[in-house]
Amino acid sequence: MIRIDARGMRCPWPAIRLARALREGADVVEITADDPRAGGELASAAAAVGATLSVVSEGVFRVER
Repeated sequence: MIRIDARGMRCPWPAIRLARALREGADVVEITADDPRAGGELASAAAAVGATLSVVSEGVFRVER
């Protein structure tokens, strides 16, 4: 599992970091993001590659292929 700390980054940067990790072969990514739009952006990035997004806790998301 890869963990990404995207706190302080505004969208689309959390989604870009997620997309890069998935492109590099990660099967599970846990990303922490505090931008209010991050959930929607991360969901779109996950769906684009056939992965699923779940919310671990407030501001913490898990993406799995």
